[in-house]
Amino acid sequence: MTSTSSGTNALEKLDKNVPTRFYWSLTLLATLGGFLFGYDTSNIGAALPFVETVYPLNDFMTGYMVAGASLGAAAGALLAGPLTDRFGRKSLLIADALIYAIGALLSAFTWHVAVLITARTPIGLAIGADSAIATAYIAEYAPAKRRGSLSMLQQWMITVGILVSYLVALLILKVWPTASDVDWRWFFGLGAVPAILGLILRFEMPESPRWLMRKGRYEDAQKAFAKLEIEVSIEDIEYTARELDHADERRERTHRKWSPGVKRALAVVCTFFVFQQITGINVPLYYGPSLLGKYFQDGHSLVDQTTAGVAVTSIMTAVNVIATYFAFRYIDKIGRRRLAMGGFAGMAVFAVVAAVGIGLLSGVPRSVVGMIGLSFFIASFAIGVGGTGWLIQGEMFPTAVRGQAAAIAAFFDWIANYALIEVFPAWQRGIGLSWVLVCFAGLCIIAIGFVFRYLPETKELSVEQITEIFDKQAAGEPEYAGHGALTG
Repeated sequence: MTSTSSGTNALEKLDKNVPTRFYWSLTLLATLGGFLFGYDTSNIGAALPFVETVYPLNDFMTGYMVAGASLGAAAGALLAGPLTDRFGRKSLLIADALIYAIGALLSAFTWHVAVLITARTPIGLAIGADSAIATAYIAEYAPAKRRGSLSMLQQWMITVGILVSYLVALLILKVWPTASDVDWRWFFGLGAVPAILGLILRFEMPESPRWLMRKGRYEDAQKAFAKLEIEVSIEDIEYTARELDHADERRERTHRKWSPGVKRALAVVCTFFVFQQITGINVPLYYGPSLLGKYFQDGHSLVDQTTAGVAVTSIMTAVNVIATYFAFRYIDKIGRRRLAMGGFAGMAVFAVVAAVGIGLLSGVPRSVVGMIGLSFFIASFAIGVGGTGWLIQGEMFPTAVRGQAAAIAAFFDWIANYALIEVFPAWQRGIGLSWVLVCFAGLCIIAIGFVFRYLPETKELSVEQITEIFDKQAAGEPEYAGHGALTG
């Protein structure tokens, strides 16, 4: 621990702290937006078959109904970046919860397709803002050795939100099967309940101590440290703030805030996010009920088909939740790089398995092999790819620009998400689902090469040390070149 006559480095005490129950509770509250993100971006999958009976939709409108929230999320991410660096992480997280609630209620009470599409936009804005803020906020208070596990809760909460979305839909369809004209409104409206709960509870969250010190709010930073169970004096906080300022001055002398190292880190995170989306994870999760219902339905009605599709998709999302536990368990032991490469490898293999089942088999074998392939495709993503993206987004940038950099990365994530989901209906109709899955497998192989070549290992390092790695890589220092370094 750094200590001089001037004081003790408070951030070193924070980085070496052992997370208590409060840390886990705080992280669950911070990632409640992840739950809402999963719920609000997935409930359209169960609602879509019924919405299409009320509002005739063309390919573009169908894609937008599913992916419109993603487009709004891209805008929300960009807006959140400068706002969170100016007003803090906590205030934006509170605003997100309010926007979620408004969007969910507006979707439920819509009276025209234009209103429903419009309602998807504020939900998207909140999703994007939260994706830009939550992991950055967690990275700024999480101890270095458990930052991966704590940040992984964001992805786990997303998977839980997706699962709850489909379970809610399944329950409503089972209890109220003859009311399909209003069932889909309940799917949307119930999302307001956790949003309002989060709106209330987030007022009790501490602000990021790193952000407070950057703003010279030392007394507030001391209170934030106290909530995080770190006892430090005002002198310690002032000393730590001076250390951060000196680091900034050294950076300004040699680079800028947006140094080559920071830009390099941003390029890595943005590209990882693009691969995370274009390799196809959201196709079975978003379109599952409409794609798979016809293979598993018992009756012949739209409700029977949708119920079967929702049930099958619920099983796959349960796999997603369970598999994410293994990511949470091993991300700080195995490391980011190996877990990500293993995840993309598993996705490639099981995308081909699902393609063989759907494209070459028929009857029960088709359903069984297709289901196994898609389930393990999702599990591979959950273990190695999903949480890793959100983790590196939060940990790879210096505090001074973390909000803006994380926002830019989230923007690329949501644009890639929107592009894939928007074009999927026409793509699937053009070459068939099995060949689309083969394309996903090919993209996964390219992603493995990218991770091997460009993503450095960052487990157990402080966020400040990670910044130094990218700066040294950008400077071409030999010991940082090679595997996982951006050279050239």
